[in-house]
Amino acid sequence: MYRDGLVSEDKFYRIGEYIPTGSLLVYNNTRVIQARLVFHKSAPAGTQAATGARIEVFCLAPIEPYDYQLSLSSTTGCVWKCMIGNAKKFNTEYVELPIILGARTIRLRAKKREQQGNTYAVLFSWDDPSVAFSEILEAVGELPIPPYLNRKSEESDKTTYQTVYSRIKGSVAAPTAGLHFTEAVLNDLRSRGIQTTEVTLHVGAGTFLPVKVEDANQHPMHTEIISVPRQAIADIQDNLGHIVAVGTTSMRTMESLYFIGCQCRDHNITASRHDETLHIAQHEPYERDYNISPHDALQAILDYMDATGIDTLHAETQIMIRPGYTFHIVDILITNFHQPKSTLLLLVSAFVAGDWKTIYNYALCHHFRFLSYGDSSILFKNDALKE
Repeated sequence: MYRDGLVSEDKFYRIGEYIPTGSLLVYNNTRVIQARLVFHKSAPAGTQAATGARIEVFCLAPIEPYDYQLSLSSTTGCVWKCMIGNAKKFNTEYVELPIILGARTIRLRAKKREQQGNTYAVLFSWDDPSVAFSEILEAVGELPIPPYLNRKSEESDKTTYQTVYSRIKGSVAAPTAGLHFTEAVLNDLRSRGIQTTEVTLHVGAGTFLPVKVEDANQHPMHTEIISVPRQAIADIQDNLGHIVAVGTTSMRTMESLYFIGCQCRDHNITASRHDETLHIAQHEPYERDYNISPHDALQAILDYMDATGIDTLHAETQIMIRPGYTFHIVDILITNFHQPKSTLLLLVSAFVAGDWKTIYNYALCHHFRFLSYGDSSILFKNDALKE
């Protein structure tokens, strides 16, 4: 635990002893999908090869349909933004993969379309309209565990790389701060008068992208999709000053809500404009001072949702939280220990007013485990950053 410049340690199952009664614990309910598909090109005619070149397709985010749930439930085909391993060998019209589902065998085809940087748009189609894309991923997809684990996914990862409260499919990486929670821990928190609510941020592969530039402002942040029910926004508004974020993804979601509220107020987004995509750009928090309180920003979102008749807010966030950021929503952060030169470590540094070395030196000296399957920390926002 880090609070007021001091560091201590305890067992995670006693975390309820350190969270103030009356706090609201906000977690990310995203569920990791088995997003890595392995195809083999057909061997050239006349050869003795059992298989052709291995083509690995890593699904990152849906393009058509754009909505995760619509794309995953599609039975007629879909287009995803993908990374392709061995892309140079993917020089045929499509690659094909046979899939056995019960007594049926279907054939999945992947067709490479336009390239966008180091990713491609890939059209998936299959020959059985009774099968959804999510069923295909569950049947033959591999869980995309973090690359720094330096191993292939194992059957146990399907359980251990999901949080106990995961339910909305869409992530290609787990919100790993939540891996420490069990039903027993959650029940203990509730017995102590600590409320919970959930948001959704589908974690993208960009979370693993290291910061390679001296000036962090020049690091290109990835865009992620967030979804927040109206009730969760109202709960957060009612508990401002007592908000606990489980993980950096919940943190990014809630802090993005503040700027979405500013957009709703400043641009008078009303029912006539509800089809516009709400998007928080990377540097938006630093471009000017926003003369609006967190309560009023959240109220602007609620008014927008009431005017448009929607009960779940959908938006995009590219927000970069780094030293110099002013926190508007979150007071306490539960998170794992992150890699050097990562945007996640920049976020932690911002939250503790630059005192991250105190925390990380303690962790190193006491042999804490880092990264996805590592130990946890509970960090209280440094007083120097309080508004």
